[in-house]
Amino acid sequence: METVTKSFDVLVVGNGVLGLSLGLTMARRGQQVAVLGEAHRPYAATTAAGAMLGCFGEVTAATLASESGRAKLELDFQATGKWDTWIADLAEDAGEEAADAVRTATGTIVLHNTIGVPEIDDAGMAAIRQAMDLYGAPYEQIAPETLDWLDPQPTARPLDALHIPGEHGVNSGALLAGLQQALVRRGGTMIAQSARKVLTTASGALRGVELADGTALMGDHVVLAAGVGSQKLLDTVPQAAAGIPRIVSGLGVSALLSTGHCAAPAPTSVVRTPNRAFACGLHLVPRGASTVYVGATNTMRPHPGDLPTVRGLQFLLDCVVRQLRRDLWFSGIAKVQVGNRPVSLDGFPLLGETQLEGLWTMTGTYRDGLHMSPLLAEKMTEWILDRKVPAELELFRPVRAPLSVMSREETIRYAVVHRLATGHEWDWSLPVEWPGVMEELFELSYRQHADDIATDFTPPPDLLAFVPAFPELGTMLKEYYAAVRGSFG
Repeated sequence: METVTKSFDVLVVGNGVLGLSLGLTMARRGQQVAVLGEAHRPYAATTAAGAMLGCFGEVTAATLASESGRAKLELDFQATGKWDTWIADLAEDAGEEAADAVRTATGTIVLHNTIGVPEIDDAGMAAIRQAMDLYGAPYEQIAPETLDWLDPQPTARPLDALHIPGEHGVNSGALLAGLQQALVRRGGTMIAQSARKVLTTASGALRGVELADGTALMGDHVVLAAGVGSQKLLDTVPQAAAGIPRIVSGLGVSALLSTGHCAAPAPTSVVRTPNRAFACGLHLVPRGASTVYVGATNTMRPHPGDLPTVRGLQFLLDCVVRQLRRDLWFSGIAKVQVGNRPVSLDGFPLLGETQLEGLWTMTGTYRDGLHMSPLLAEKMTEWILDRKVPAELELFRPVRAPLSVMSREETIRYAVVHRLATGHEWDWSLPVEWPGVMEELFELSYRQHADDIATDFTPPPDLLAFVPAFPELGTMLKEYYAAVRGSFG
């Protein structure tokens, strides 16, 4: 028999950075809000995140080429301007000590090094400059040799570097702790259980959620902000899930390394390369006086995972010591982390109300969820409570035509080049003609898979590239396109 314990104005499913941020803004508005999720946050993205507050550092050549790419960049830009106030307000709600622990890096250095592929890195650096010029954002070109901490192997030396003074980094663990403390102080409720089912009435109206122990919680609104875990909840209400791109995992491996033995103190800024090899570039974020965060890898998988792969960890650490600092070879590994970025099947966020009134999604943010969290919490709160549809989020409603940034030919080319870029980052040693042969084979493979999936829709290149390794991704894409073809084809 169902046991109902309590009713709330808003139930937020997911206790990562998006769920906690939304819960906090709701509590500040006087709502009775509960945030649900297991304390150890299985499969979360936030707990393994480098937490770069990157807007322009994430720009690629494809970003400005489409409406959806430009709309997402606009969200990132607006979010950048929210963080100073967000941290100041956190200090008021959670205490100065909690807020002071959040920010760990000031500014960002983007490196253009010899490991990069011209079609990706040269174009990426140019796109970053173009985007900053478009928005009037300050930046400075600097000589890499002036970066005292940088000491890569000579074959990975940087050719150029950009300093972006307005893009910082935070400690994701300290941020989560501060948000949770602030939420509770504001009268919000933390429930250390996961939700396993969305509950509806006999007539199909929203009631609330059922917890893992069978307890039912009632809510006027339910917001699915559980990252990749949101998909299981959507699957319990097929009438709401129809037409929404499924959420899959962009599994990443990161590590915390000791730097006490290094000949130079750790940098005070984020250090990164442009986005490449299907990931957000190689990056390092300081975490105190003698620890640095390094990340990250990205493997698209149909389902989340919780264990680092040998391949992923070896690739990451090899890139770090060769491209950033050689004496990190002797570092102690303080922690290895695994995170699951929530990626929708069209690669863009799922923000807004589903076809079931009162059931909302706030996920699918891929690499940008933490950075955009203050902005999304504010906009989603206004949308839910004031019924004001934010113009910035309109394009990313969960029920929509598949969004795209590239033509089929561009998508295939992107997937091929980024796959080859992974090999260059591995420092592969091959006969000179072999990469050309491999390029032709990758192109043939990706074209065949794209044609097999659909002729009228093309998956994002990040997903297409992993279909050969994970055929279930291809099946998911086929089923999604079949479901929306009648409405949006």
